[in-house]
Amino acid sequence: MFSIKTFYQMNIAKKISPQSIFALRDALSVIFWKKEDLREFLKLTLDNNPIIATLDWNNTKREIVKEVIERMTIRQDIYQEHLLNLLFFVANFDDFSNLKYWDEDGLKTKAARVAVNNLRNHTKGYMELSKENEDAKNRKSDFEKKIKQIKSLNEELALLRSKFNELVSEKNFQKRGYELEKLLYDVFLLYELEPKGAFKIYGEQIDGAFTFQGTDFLLEAKWSRQVDRGDLANFCHKVETKFKNTSGLLVTIEGLTPEALSADFKSIIIMDCIDLIAILDGRIRLPDLLFKKRRKASETGRIYVNYQELAN
Repeated sequence: MFSIKTFYQMNIAKKISPQSIFALRDALSVIFWKKEDLREFLKLTLDNNPIIATLDWNNTKREIVKEVIERMTIRQDIYQEHLLNLLFFVANFDDFSNLKYWDEDGLKTKAARVAVNNLRNHTKGYMELSKENEDAKNRKSDFEKKIKQIKSLNEELALLRSKFNELVSEKNFQKRGYELEKLLYDVFLLYELEPKGAFKIYGEQIDGAFTFQGTDFLLEAKWSRQVDRGDLANFCHKVETKFKNTSGLLVTIEGLTPEALSADFKSIIIMDCIDLIAILDGRIRLPDLLFKKRRKASETGRIYVNYQELAN
């Protein structure tokens, strides 16, 4: 493990080389696939520096990385410590698991490893392998504590999975359906999708609503039986009579009838029990699943493709 204290001492009177900056930019652009993960990493590494809030997160990852590094490089009198932090943690980055779901052929992970190794080679003149001193241990400990805060998501999901398991044995179908709506609300809240509970509008019962990537979604939750073509048509009518940008998410625990599977609807996507369990087990994040389902529906017209098929 590189010593951060040694790293600082070796750089006080020496500017970081252009080769190291270019290598940092390349590595930071590929070690995360999702911009949300990149932003969280920058917040943790740069101690949530205000510079992060002023970045245009609508840009590509490479554009975002280029901008943040250029700002710190130009004003090293202000940002040198932050820039060294970034160099240190990216050069020591060795957990590429965030790429796994998106890396069907392994090329993304391979490219990330090559970029990080290249950064290490360019910065070995600045960094020394040394025994962990107290300063390095404290810095590493603080960083790991912040990482644990992120990992608390798994604990929340475990509680929700336990609640779902209890619902499976619930004999009162009406109560079970109501509790399913509450559980879905909690899942959407956990992923900051601005959920809204069940409500009625013009006599229509809406099981909930949430917002994902600028699109408002209505929610329909079904458990007592398989969803048939009529259920899909009724839900699509609710969605299509709302504002133009509205979409729908139907969650069915019992699955769909054969007739419903062949239905041709365009305004909704469907989640089933396999999807929900995959989310609660932490195998995929809800926003990532929604993104893949919506993209699959856009590409193929198929509104029902569950996690297992998407993962293959």
